[in-house]
Amino acid sequence: MTKYNKDEEYLFIIDNIMENEEFKKIENIKHHNTTRLDHSMKVSYYSYKIAKILKLDYKEVARGGLLHDFYTDEISECSKIKDKIKLFSTQHPKDAVNNATTYFNLSEKEINIIESHMFPVDYRVPKYAESWIVSLVDKVLSLGEFSKKFSYKLSYVFNLYLLFVLNIIK
Repeated sequence: MTKYNKDEEYLFIIDNIMENEEFKKIENIKHHNTTRLDHSMKVSYYSYKIAKILKLDYKEVARGGLLHDFYTDEISECSKIKDKIKLFSTQHPKDAVNNATTYFNLSEKEINIIESHMFPVDYRVPKYAESWIVSLVDKVLSLGEFSKKFSYKLSYVFNLYLLFVLNIIK
């Protein structure tokens, strides 16, 4: 379990999002080998910690990271693989921005964090260092989640990659 449940500053930053009834619905949606809420919390928290170390806007990173997968679960309703790929890679960031801006007042940076988190699979390039952090953390965590889902022994490689990234940041 991550340490986010003990980090009072982090919990204060994301409090209004976590209290939102629509957002809470992502807790029941499977995502990789976890739930969409658990995945989003981890992306948000690890990105927040990295942004703090780098003295970037960690509050917007925490909020944008938490909202990056705030979309409805239409992927399972698609019958064609081509449609699933399109929805997953390019449509869900747009849907997440639409949902997030409907329920929350977001900055331009937070919107860019959400809409560009699928780069380079999607064409929207991160404009801010904070957006790049969330995008990269999302990729690393997704790789780890997929490795568990498919029982591949990638955890060793995953841990080495995280150590490499953290050493570069220092």
